[in-house]
Amino acid sequence: MFNHLKEDISIVFDRDPAARTHFEILTTYPGVHALIMHRISHWFWTKRFYWLGRMLSHIGRWLTGIEIHPGATIGRRVFIDHGMGVVIGETAVIGDDCTLYHGVTLGGTSWNKGKRHPTLEAGVVIGAGAKVLGPITIGKNAKIGSNAVVVKDVPDNATAVGIPARILEEEKQKKRDDTAQKIGFSAYAVGNDENDPITKAIHSLLDHANKQDIELTALKAELAKLSDAQSETDVGQAFATKKPNVS
Repeated sequence: MFNHLKEDISIVFDRDPAARTHFEILTTYPGVHALIMHRISHWFWTKRFYWLGRMLSHIGRWLTGIEIHPGATIGRRVFIDHGMGVVIGETAVIGDDCTLYHGVTLGGTSWNKGKRHPTLEAGVVIGAGAKVLGPITIGKNAKIGSNAVVVKDVPDNATAVGIPARILEEEKQKKRDDTAQKIGFSAYAVGNDENDPITKAIHSLLDHANKQDIELTALKAELAKLSDAQSETDVGQAFATKKPNVS
């Protein structure tokens, strides 16, 4: 228990630059308080003292604004930043080193018993207001954008944004950025996580320009080969000598 508490406090220093002292964290960080309360209520829950577990969870919700069902499984070095409005369901599983911001919901989509809440693998970061729903898995080190609604699995190291959430194509976006720089264009205030039709049109134009660059490069290479071959032929003809005309 005390080892968990030490980790909870130390991880705040790593992920929150506003943290100043151990005493401040221990007395004023609701995310830390919620995790302490959850570990106690979860222990009672696993010992089949269900009402007591739920009651302690309810007190923790009243004190911190963070609702964690005592049946939820939470790993080590988990950080709940700010925390107000966070809801974590009964069958949710949160791996080590995850970070949740305020307004996050790890909810269910079914009234049936059994696994109905998400599983977060190690290192997941979920932005403010995001809703992760159903018995899905969020892969290691994945990131969920603020206010996203995730209802499908997210692979390792991926970034999901939007409603419903979609996986960002990082490589394609890098090519777009490179193309934009080549043509002297910078799409300020336009991100690849927006559904605005103008943004989509700009991305389409950048993709088309990138495709044309690739085709032009290939065409130049072919023309260079033809030019080299023609030069060799011309040189050969220039140095060719006519056979003497023997009569």
